[in-house]
Amino acid sequence: MKLMILGASGAQLNAIKRAKELGYKVVATDYYTNSPGKLIADECGLASTFDYEETLKVALETKIDGIMTTGTDQPVYTVNKVADKLSLPRFLSVNTAYAVTNKRVMKEKFLKAGIPTPDYRIIKKDFTDSQLEGLEFPVVVKPFDSQGQRGIFKLNTIKEVRLHFDDVIKHSREDSILVESYYKNDEITISGWVRDGKAKVLTITDRVTFDNDKYIGICSSHEFPSKHYKQYKEEFIALTDKIVDAFNISQGPIYFQLFVGDQGIKVNEIACRIGGAYEDEFIPLITGVDILKMVIDSSMGQDIDYYPLDNYNIENNENYLTVQLFFANFGTVQSITDRDEIIKLDGVYNMNYNYKENDFIKPIENASVRAGYVIITANTNQDIQKKVDNLYKKMLMLNKQGNNLIINRDYYKRYTE
Repeated sequence: MKLMILGASGAQLNAIKRAKELGYKVVATDYYTNSPGKLIADECGLASTFDYEETLKVALETKIDGIMTTGTDQPVYTVNKVADKLSLPRFLSVNTAYAVTNKRVMKEKFLKAGIPTPDYRIIKKDFTDSQLEGLEFPVVVKPFDSQGQRGIFKLNTIKEVRLHFDDVIKHSREDSILVESYYKNDEITISGWVRDGKAKVLTITDRVTFDNDKYIGICSSHEFPSKHYKQYKEEFIALTDKIVDAFNISQGPIYFQLFVGDQGIKVNEIACRIGGAYEDEFIPLITGVDILKMVIDSSMGQDIDYYPLDNYNIENNENYLTVQLFFANFGTVQSITDRDEIIKLDGVYNMNYNYKENDFIKPIENASVRAGYVIITANTNQDIQKKVDNLYKKMLMLNKQGNNLIINRDYYKRYTE
């Protein structure tokens, strides 16, 4: 049997490897010829994961039996649209898939269902100042249908919105953009699984982010459990249920991003996929629920083993975990600490670099230039922090001058016990 996986970057590598281990032939598609996933896939297709027609063409040519994606937003719509056309297994209706991948529709559904979200406006290039009247500045501008923080900026004036309009719209297939009031917050992610319209929350993490001038929301780590869990757990779960109902999500993985600030909880955006911060690795590690296998099995029309999901309760999860999504300053990499040396460090479950020796690292604008990731587990908050500190002492990515390019950002701030 043959499974098409949309995307062949680092975010899809685990899915490609796992599907092959499960005995499936994998067709990997994106618009690059040299994506890492294509080096290990059985077959490859040259088609943008955003492009329904091109993806359908490859699907027909390769005679697939199933289609899926992971770790990325926009292909969710393409997956469900192709699956619907070819009568293949799918989690979502085409309408729901569109609603969870287009921020215009998403925001409208939030308002209709009474789901709290930052105040916003929709504008075109020739917008008037009056269209932004009443919107509190600073604002965040976003394309409706992009991903990975592309085209997202924090701006302080209407003049800046005009100046950045083209920088936003170039990442979109629409002629309008989203402008929303900036809400100072801590970010939260909720990962779970929906079965017959009922959600089971698996993890609630702190999504630690940093701002780099006008570029905002760039994620540097995920931390479990969230420091807000005890105070807001009932609200998190109730809001999850409300979103699932409002969007008619019937089956499959969910990944919701929430804000916690002085005005309470607000929903940033939602997705129906496994998260892109290596949730496919860490969710099974700390919950026992193999969410990646569940997606693969369902996409191929196989029965899902629901026993681990049915027997999991987040209230009983006493694990501590961090995913360090580290960045580096721009420059050419001369040498790197060997991966095996990092894996040997206490508490490290897995890690990988996104660069190798002699690669050039570009300046940080979004998550696409991330230098790598490390998954660390521990028994306490203090233990996690010690292991993270030790990691950044040992992990080096040196330039020709012998300077360590890896950024040891002090954003890992947890409550101590």
